[in-house]
Amino acid sequence: MLKRYEKFLEKLDKRLEKYFEEQCEFIKCNPGCSACCEVGEYPFSRLELEYLMSGFVELPFGTKHIIKEEIKRLKKEHPKLYKCPFLINNMCSVYKYRGIVCRTHGLAWYDEEANRIRLPYCVNVGLNYSKVFDRETGEVFLQNPIRERLRIDTILRSPEAQEYKLECGEIRPLINWF
Repeated sequence: MLKRYEKFLEKLDKRLEKYFEEQCEFIKCNPGCSACCEVGEYPFSRLELEYLMSGFVELPFGTKHIIKEEIKRLKKEHPKLYKCPFLINNMCSVYKYRGIVCRTHGLAWYDEEANRIRLPYCVNVGLNYSKVFDRETGEVFLQNPIRERLRIDTILRSPEAQEYKLECGEIRPLINWF
């Protein structure tokens, strides 16, 4: 199953790379920027978690220890929003194995169901899409938002995902899997 999921991710990443290129004038993501990983609940499917953990087991002992301690702390405190436990020194320790929410974050897309453009969280701190977003009115002045629903549930239930016969399972906040 994980091999099929990897093949699916290769295809998805190519499409997302194209979207990031098309929207590059609005994207401020740079190595070391971790605003998207500092505050969230990070929805993951069961399949994504299995893939993430396949990367986790390859990490050095010290890195695994740091992550385990952070997970313990988060489980004890039960915050609604939290820093991703896999973020260490502003870098994702399991980047290759990151979830779909991580892969799509940073892009703006048109949500037909809600009839509005969805912006990444980082717009609120002056990053991605901030030059086309009016914080006072909430208006977005973006001519060509992505016309694909970039939500984990939609992506994992897409015809493309069905081609790979993925069994994704339940979706829940990352910390709730531990």
